Amino acid sequence: MKTTTKRAAKKLNAAIGPAVRNFKPPEDLTVAEWADRHRRLSPETSAEAGPWRTTRTPYLREPMEAFTDPKVKKIVMVAASQVGKSELELNIIGYIIDQDPGSILYVQPSLDDARKFSRLRIAPMIRDSKVLKAKVSDIKTRDSGNTILQKSFPGGMLTITGSNSASALASTPARYIIGDERDRWAISAGTEGDPWALAEARQTTFYNAKAVEVSTPTIKGSSNIADSFEKGTQERWCHQCPECGEYGEIIFDRIHFEHTHKRIRGKKVYKITGPITWACPNCGCIIPEEIMRRQPAKWIAENPEAYDTGVRSFWLNAFSSPWTPWEKIVLKFLQALDDPQKLKVVYNTLLGQLWEDRGDIPDEEGMMARREDYGTNADGSPVEVPEGVLVLTCGVDTQDNRLEYEVVGHGHYGETWGIKKGYIMGKPDTDEVWERLDDVIEHVYHFKDSQRGLRISITCVDSGGHYTQEVYLRCRARKNKRVFAIKGGNGEGIPFVTPPSQVKIVLNGQTIGKCWLYTLGVDAGKELIMSSVLVQEAGPKYCHFPLGESYGYDSYYFSGLLSEKLELTQTKRGNRWTWVKLPGHERNEALDCRNYALGGFKIINPDMQAVEKRLKSLPTKKAPKKPAAQRPRQNRPANIYNDDW
Repeated sequence: MKTTTKRAAKKLNAAIGPAVRNFKPPEDLTVAEWADRHRRLSPETSAEAGPWRTTRTPYLREPMEAFTDPKVKKIVMVAASQVGKSELELNIIGYIIDQDPGSILYVQPSLDDARKFSRLRIAPMIRDSKVLKAKVSDIKTRDSGNTILQKSFPGGMLTITGSNSASALASTPARYIIGDERDRWAISAGTEGDPWALAEARQTTFYNAKAVEVSTPTIKGSSNIADSFEKGTQERWCHQCPECGEYGEIIFDRIHFEHTHKRIRGKKVYKITGPITWACPNCGCIIPEEIMRRQPAKWIAENPEAYDTGVRSFWLNAFSSPWTPWEKIVLKFLQALDDPQKLKVVYNTLLGQLWEDRGDIPDEEGMMARREDYGTNADGSPVEVPEGVLVLTCGVDTQDNRLEYEVVGHGHYGETWGIKKGYIMGKPDTDEVWERLDDVIEHVYHFKDSQRGLRISITCVDSGGHYTQEVYLRCRARKNKRVFAIKGGNGEGIPFVTPPSQVKIVLNGQTIGKCWLYTLGVDAGKELIMSSVLVQEAGPKYCHFPLGESYGYDSYYFSGLLSEKLELTQTKRGNRWTWVKLPGHERNEALDCRNYALGGFKIINPDMQAVEKRLKSLPTKKAPKKPAAQRPRQNRPANIYNDDW
């Protein structure tokens, strides 16, 4: 009888055991303890593959332990790149699947990002962790419930989506929400509104819901993760000073270093000449990096009262990363000083700081004060071309009542000189306007007291507006002078210059020929202009502007040159940076003219070494002046309509 009872109990246990095990309470583990016991770093995603060790990144221990704190409902992590913030999210996901299952909504900036993260990070983590592999079926298994964007496991499901997917955000109930790279999220999920608000609405029915919001910081005033950080405990990772015993955060403003640089092919190459140190904000003592890396460190909250609201927030930069030496950070900073786009990346991804958009670009008054005297010739006339200029290009903007132009000089390594800014009044369909433009194009611009001079190598004329066909017609007639029609192509990722195409010239409903047309990626050009304006030292990428009324560089010009800025806008594909006009800057022709002149230089792509060699071989003494012959003005319809190429 006893044997029969034991046999029956054994069968019963075998039948209901697997189901009962799903109701097993979680072990008494924090996320950090779980990761130390069960997580393995995958070889394809980590330089230190093998068992996870929280001691390697001690700053992640407290954010991970906060996840299992019943009082904490939300964790915010603002962090530089490559400090382990993705591992924080992965450890939390692994803990949920293994210990405290529930539905997880994991949101990346876009669906493409979601698919990539699933393949490259989540799938290897599941594969290399025994406890996770046992609970999440292989994607190749038939009827596994496991796809690229959905992972089923006992007690829950991991749904991976993009912030631009309104359907996934608005229809998936979730106990857990984890948002990655929050500052890159779409402003609106389709027409449904703020993606984070949509995601949080999915947690309404869960009394034990938790949220994790993670991102690298971006633009000051436009950073969602910075706003979330301010609503939490505002904790900073601080190290103990070995001299005074007080704790302070290691930030770039407290880093001290000495360096030298030399120019190799026009580019600065930097070298750190001494130890890199940190200045304690409390006692002012200077401490070397190797000592500070061994000092105790802890999170210190600036707003500890927020713990009562259930929000803990953390801010971390790369100075605490075990994989990033301070010298690397300093060199990256120095190398990016003359390029605002590169400097922005350094601020966000290494210094862990918000970037103030266009904060260093001067106003019109500052630019006018930067103008310089190109000098005068012996006869008292202003110098047309200063030394250093090797090539001249011209950009022309077409308006209904005028042509506005700028002649720009180009030297080595992107250094430029403003040569002449002006406008030609009159409708662009009249001969007189274009003949006056010929005067600008055919003029020889001389160096100081020298017969050496330069002609304009290429002229780019805007064909947009109401006179497109007239521009095509006039440019074709001047093709031997390298006068080309251009049109602007707006949008991120469009190259500055692409090969030309032939377009038909249609007047009065009849096709009368063809014209070469270049498309310029004007957004790329504007970015180049704004980065060059920031350069403060004469040399590579520096912009020179002349002082004197005859050159045309007045407050009107600089107001137009600095008339636009990059602004974050919402598109169907997520957040995009677009150029918008600044308040009070109604005209942007000066910016367009400079853009077209730079585009022309990129089109011809001259060998500057060869140009300089030829220019130096020319005689330098000024030739006796000859009376200028009067060139008769005449209409030339026969040349305009000539079809020969």
